[in-house]
Amino acid sequence: LKLEMPTINLDREVTVLATVTGVVQSLKNCALTWKKLISRVLEEQLKKVPQGHGPLAEIDLWREKNATLRALTEQIKLPEVQKVLEILQEADSEFTGDLQIVLSDLNKHQMEAQDNVKFLSTLERHLKNLSTGTGADVISNTIPSLLNALRMVWIMSRHYNKDERMVPLLERISWEISARVRKVVDVQTLFREDTRVAKLKVTEAKTTLEQWKKCYFTTCIQVEESGSERYWKFDVKRLFEKTDYMASICQELHDVFQVVIEELYNIFIPELTTVTENPKGIDGLRREVNIIISPMEDLAFDPFNMKNAHDWALVMEEFREDVTVEIVKQIFVQNHKNPPLYKNHPPVAGAISWSRFLFRRIQHTIIRFQEVEELLATERGKEVKQIYLQVAKKLKEYEDQKYRHWRERTEHILPLLLKDTLLTSSATEEPVTTKKSICFALNFSPEIQEIIIETKYMEQLGLPVPEMARYVALQEDKYLRYTSKLKAMLDRYHKLMDMMNEAETKLLDDYVQELWKILKAGHKRLTWKSVGIGEFIVQCTQTIGKLELLVHQIHHVSEDISSKLRSIESTNLFKFPRSKNGDKLPGAKEFFDYVKCEQVKDVEHMVRKYSAIPQLLIEVEGRVANTNSGKSPKLASYYAYWEHRIYQVLTQLVVKNLQAFNATVLANVPLLQIEAVISLPEVTLQPNANEIEKMTVQAIQDCVEVTKRFVRWMHGTCIECPPQHVKADEVVTFSFYSDVSQSPLIIEQAVLITGNVHKLLASLNKCLNQWKKYDQVWKSDKGAVLDRLAAEKPACVIFDEHLQFYMKVAQEVTQRTMIKDEQFIRLQLAPLASAVQENAKSWVMSLGKLLNELAREELFRLRDEIQVGVLSL
Repeated sequence: LKLEMPTINLDREVTVLATVTGVVQSLKNCALTWKKLISRVLEEQLKKVPQGHGPLAEIDLWREKNATLRALTEQIKLPEVQKVLEILQEADSEFTGDLQIVLSDLNKHQMEAQDNVKFLSTLERHLKNLSTGTGADVISNTIPSLLNALRMVWIMSRHYNKDERMVPLLERISWEISARVRKVVDVQTLFREDTRVAKLKVTEAKTTLEQWKKCYFTTCIQVEESGSERYWKFDVKRLFEKTDYMASICQELHDVFQVVIEELYNIFIPELTTVTENPKGIDGLRREVNIIISPMEDLAFDPFNMKNAHDWALVMEEFREDVTVEIVKQIFVQNHKNPPLYKNHPPVAGAISWSRFLFRRIQHTIIRFQEVEELLATERGKEVKQIYLQVAKKLKEYEDQKYRHWRERTEHILPLLLKDTLLTSSATEEPVTTKKSICFALNFSPEIQEIIIETKYMEQLGLPVPEMARYVALQEDKYLRYTSKLKAMLDRYHKLMDMMNEAETKLLDDYVQELWKILKAGHKRLTWKSVGIGEFIVQCTQTIGKLELLVHQIHHVSEDISSKLRSIESTNLFKFPRSKNGDKLPGAKEFFDYVKCEQVKDVEHMVRKYSAIPQLLIEVEGRVANTNSGKSPKLASYYAYWEHRIYQVLTQLVVKNLQAFNATVLANVPLLQIEAVISLPEVTLQPNANEIEKMTVQAIQDCVEVTKRFVRWMHGTCIECPPQHVKADEVVTFSFYSDVSQSPLIIEQAVLITGNVHKLLASLNKCLNQWKKYDQVWKSDKGAVLDRLAAEKPACVIFDEHLQFYMKVAQEVTQRTMIKDEQFIRLQLAPLASAVQENAKSWVMSLGKLLNELAREELFRLRDEIQVGVLSL
């Protein structure tokens, strides 16, 4: 498009040219030509519509408009055109008014086209992905981005922020998505593809359609939250009616493939492969499946077109009827040997209920099928009806066979089950007195309960039941009551027998024998048809209750005895003195004397507890044997049991205390102290190692001899043995000492303790070896050394060496560590250091005195020589 330019010369001034009539008229004619051209172009552009149904066509339209209008706008801006407009304005302003209106319209529409192209271009990449992108993931990723870009256009654009602009664009996008789905889900070829691939296609198509709608509503919310004054309140039906319908079709296609893949191919064919060796059955099922889906392969209409909704509904209805009958048939074939049961249903009645459920399922289906005469009249409809009749016949035969077999078996086995005894027993033909306990179990067959339940359900199903089965079913509450009480009674019996140890079982043998005699009636004589079951339960319960009471009383006494024995066993026989003044620890003798003294006190308490045990056993004797002698033959084994327990407790008492004492010996916590002293000619411990080892051995012996205070009982009694006079001056008391002292554990601990103490003392003695370098201080004969020095009269330097040595010793010993802690003994080295220092000082004094005497003698000698010399002069 090109504006026609005036042919006259316009070089003069505007004001001059505006006065020239010929020029003005020529320019008016030219301007009229421009006006007509621009008006015609505007009219044509406004009438133009997008060439296509998709959104890209709308972008192309606005680009074309923008190019056309911009070409005109650019020409209007040319200097020549502008000068013409100025001349006409100067010459005749009324004439230019209409032209200015047209030019204004041109500018307005060009600006609109330009603005729309700018904003729609931001959508172009997303729309191209939507139109030509490959893969469902590309489209799925594009839709959210596209709607977000549309939201920005709505907010920022001056023209696409109105319903009349945005709604058509959204419709075109919806059409584009629908077209992509139609292209992917081509029903004509879909059912010829691999079923899994086809299922995936329809699933992705449905997801895409649903995502389009979901993302739209998400964007609506975002627009509102953005603060925009205009919300997306568009006609939802206009935008999504078609896509929603297509999504529903995709869901139905998905259901078809789901049935074909999972319920027919994946379930029944593997099952048939497992249960049959005939491949013809498998091939037949495959053919039937292919027949079921064949109507969909030959569709003569587009199922995605809403106008064909009725035709598509008929196809789906026929498919559902076909599939239902086929599925029921295959379910029956697969599960008839082991049918799934309703909760709490018995096997036979449950199987019949299952077969009737399958029948009702296909019956309901065929009734709906018959209501649609169009389906029933087809060849396929007649085939479905025939299959239905065959399946219904098999289900009825299955029910009849199950019922007949159950009735025959019930009439045969129920009388036998009712003849079972109430209880079964673990007892054999050997005397029960040799057994600690006999186990009894309820002998109520689960088959009776099953027959009762089957009978009730059979009657609910309207099937006749045997008279005996009906009678037993009516007595169900009575049988439940009996079995519940018998179970409770047996649980109580077994709990009671488990409560008793072997000694208590022997003690109460007469009572246990009486209870077993009563229980044997339920094992040998009473059956489920007997009339004395209730009395039997009462008698058993009462007898168990009496024995329970006696056992609890014995356990009470037993716990009292055990408490005393626990107290004895936990007694600490090695209680140690505490230090008096912080670091001041007791000496060895004081330490062991304290242990012995405390031990004596504790033993008195222990003996008092031990002496109280026979009286408690006499209390048991009174309850069991109705005597109080302490020597009842019925309790002989019970006395022996407790005497053995006492032996075990005393053995543990000694072992634990020796273990604790050994741990004390090894622990690095000093409890007693000894001293290092000079005992010429050596340095030694005080008390010495032999004395300390003797004290340790005596402490061990005292611990073991504690058991001498526990006097044994006379055989078969709980009465202490009196002292035995072996000789006139010798009395022997039978105690636990002779047995306890022979325990290998005790002997082992005693050897271990003495060995550890010996090692400790050896280590302390080794520590004293460090003082041997000073032994010259106390070992040398001071008198002989001084006499030798006096005779030799050495130089002063010799005396100085001796004096320096002894002074150094006196100073050095004061700087040594005075305490040595090792394990449980503290060695005090201060007495030894003091003795060494005193001896060293004594040497210094003696040497000084000798030096003084020798110096005096030499001085007097010099004096005499000087005097002789003076006189000779």
